[in-house]
Amino acid sequence: MMRFCTRQAILAISGAAAVAGLIGFAFVGRAAAQGQAAPKGQTAGKAPAATKAGKGAPAATSTPAAEAFNNVTTTSLGALSVDDFLGSMGVIAAALGYDCADCHPGAGSDKVDWVTDSNPKKVTARKMINMVAAINRTNFGGQQKVTCFTCHHGKDLPTTTIALDTLYGPPNEERRDILEPGQGVPTIDQVLNKYIQAVGGAQRLAGLTSWVATGTSLGYEGLGGGGSFQIIAKRPNQRTTLIEFKEHPERGNNTRVFDGKSGWIKSPRGLLSEYELTGTELDGARLDAMLSFPDQMKSALNNWRVGQLESMGDKDVQVVQGSGPRGLLATFYFDKDSGLLLRTVRYGTSPIGRVPTQMDFSDYRDVNGIKFPFKYTFSWLDGKDSFQITDVKLNGAIAASKFAKP
Repeated sequence: MMRFCTRQAILAISGAAAVAGLIGFAFVGRAAAQGQAAPKGQTAGKAPAATKAGKGAPAATSTPAAEAFNNVTTTSLGALSVDDFLGSMGVIAAALGYDCADCHPGAGSDKVDWVTDSNPKKVTARKMINMVAAINRTNFGGQQKVTCFTCHHGKDLPTTTIALDTLYGPPNEERRDILEPGQGVPTIDQVLNKYIQAVGGAQRLAGLTSWVATGTSLGYEGLGGGGSFQIIAKRPNQRTTLIEFKEHPERGNNTRVFDGKSGWIKSPRGLLSEYELTGTELDGARLDAMLSFPDQMKSALNNWRVGQLESMGDKDVQVVQGSGPRGLLATFYFDKDSGLLLRTVRYGTSPIGRVPTQMDFSDYRDVNGIKFPFKYTFSWLDGKDSFQITDVKLNGAIAASKFAKP
């Protein structure tokens, strides 16, 4: 469990904040993460001020973080969209093993002060962000070769000497973000065609025009569960996910929408109760919507490559990766024997490191000749949750209003 916000806060909202999608048929989402600074008009510990976009919503589309939030002085972060800025905060916290309160006094309580620079760690973080940018610009032609995680690896102070137990222990299992092409491996067409056949075959999948899945949030570590969710997908690229806590209305409903062009996240318990996706998270939402229909996987990305055979638990997996706009990457892990998709990791971008979102799929069941994963685990930089599907309905009529801004 990452500690982007305080651990107690994350566990309390786990399930309430996760907004998912399906089959990768990918379930994908992200909570409205806590930010570096309060939204414009918000004082410490108070809710965001109302704007023309609605109560608690930030300013208009594509508003840079430096305008949407107070006291964002780092140039590379200030230029980001709101969604990419929130993802960058998660990168910092995960890379250092921090939670929000390590830099922002009172985070996780109603006494939080996002704006103050009284904590020297926050001041140091700005210097480190500029240092990372300078290293990449000076030594790697601006390519992102060095990130916060490169040195910190989950520690506030980087270690400088290898422990001999580590040297003579099991090999390092950390994977590179960029997949190295394998030798003597199947072609991308062979891997993806096997997947398509495994989940129902090209002809049957081509006839899948929409689906609606319902289920229950299982939470994480016994907390945050009990919510009901509904995922609505329509070919070629529309999807809405709604999570409700009818027995706990104080949690609020969480919604993630992509209407084919625009995307929004509504998460009442986040720093921003609602905001539009305009950065690389919008690219991710578009990808997730297309992947809701497996026969669209190959066309959803480009520059496909197949890596060497790897292991995941007790299974051998074939790993493939594709690229999308603005540095978007997506890596897929297929069961070598069955061809079914076991894991997807999608990477957004930030000036200080990629922003990962991971979905693990299991319990595949047949629904009118098409296999859907009825259980999955969703991990992102602000938490981890599990969901159990109870019902999937195919090819029903779906009103356009289901994909409207929440």
